[in-house]
Amino acid sequence: MPKRKSPRPWQKPTEVTSQQALARRLGLPDAVVIGLGSMVGAGVFAVWAPAARAAGGGLLIGLVIAAVVAYCNAVASAQLAAVYPVSGGTYVYGRERLGEWWGFAAGWCFVIGKTASCAAMALTFATYVVPNHWAQRLIALVAVVVLAGVNYRGITRTARLTRVLVACTLLVLAVVLVVLYSSHPTHHTTTSTSAYGILQSAGLLFFAFAGYARIATMGEEVRAPARTIPRAIGIALVIAIGIYLAVAVALLKTSDPASTAAPLASAVDGVGAAWAVPAVRIGAALASLGALLALIAGIGRTTLAMARNRDLPSWLAAVHPRYQVPHHAELALAVVVGILVLTTDLRGVIGFSSFGVLLYYAIANASAFTQPADQRRWPRAVNILGLTGCLVLAVTLPWTSAVVAAAVLAAGLLVRRFTTGRAGSARS
Repeated sequence: MPKRKSPRPWQKPTEVTSQQALARRLGLPDAVVIGLGSMVGAGVFAVWAPAARAAGGGLLIGLVIAAVVAYCNAVASAQLAAVYPVSGGTYVYGRERLGEWWGFAAGWCFVIGKTASCAAMALTFATYVVPNHWAQRLIALVAVVVLAGVNYRGITRTARLTRVLVACTLLVLAVVLVVLYSSHPTHHTTTSTSAYGILQSAGLLFFAFAGYARIATMGEEVRAPARTIPRAIGIALVIAIGIYLAVAVALLKTSDPASTAAPLASAVDGVGAAWAVPAVRIGAALASLGALLALIAGIGRTTLAMARNRDLPSWLAAVHPRYQVPHHAELALAVVVGILVLTTDLRGVIGFSSFGVLLYYAIANASAFTQPADQRRWPRAVNILGLTGCLVLAVTLPWTSAVVAAAVLAAGLLVRRFTTGRAGSARS
């Protein structure tokens, strides 16, 4: 008797039950806004200091490298999402193109890196709202609970709130850019740089561009996904790159972004526009909320996909019958992030997150490389460039962040090896 082929999670109608299915409610504008909310989030207010310290005078070069790698990853994700329009992103792509272990590695990298980023975004929000105050962790916890509740009520509510937060963030950034570009140059970077430092800055800056993954991970909730997802990823990435380049040039023109943890506020204050500093603080707080909201949605969908395939507890695969969201996954995520914001300062979290996400996209590029000609939209050379870029940037990140992230990844692989082996013994 021939062996039955295992079901594919994007195929309808029998392999995903009605209790597990998500509703396709997002159009192109919603998908673009969710991607922008993830990319133009707290990173645009916070990522410059560590990147500038690493790159010295080569910050713009590092930004361009990060943008090129992000572009390669984005087109690989778009090409794969057009064929596999299901929740999970590279977790699904890796399973189908490379094998189950590669898919698990991608999903685990995404979950651990972005869970830490959730806590970082919540703490960033609290820092801007109540600077130097004992209540910061409590405020961060409240932000996690409230935004988890918004996600719980449905993806359309998530998209609407994200749209409002992105609009406010872009308005604040516009004010900042007008102030900085209308002032006289006051700073000239003379710090020495090195090729290693520039690559490390590119790896750190990549943290800011990784938000387009959120569009692909929600492929099961996008209308006409084969057309919408590639377009949304491209539009969101181009807008984000333009914003980051404009901000980087303005900062280098007016300040030393390596000298402060809040370079935009310091730059505005340094050109005599102290009146705009509160606006920057408000913008950073709103951007943090927007990034946190999109992160919760994306991690919940990847967790859902992994739970469907028993790579995570099957309890996490439940979908709310009314709101059509993976509510168990999002509740579990809220609990973990809440614990992190109460117990950890997450220093070095940008490097930790970047390491995990770079490996995630390395697997995406490798998966896209294996697609046949009738599924390809870009040449394989783009996938090779993206894969190489991801691996190079990952190994040039601060070594402490890379070692911790690699250890957590290895622990996840070992646990899966043990549990799958035990399950196989039980079945036999």
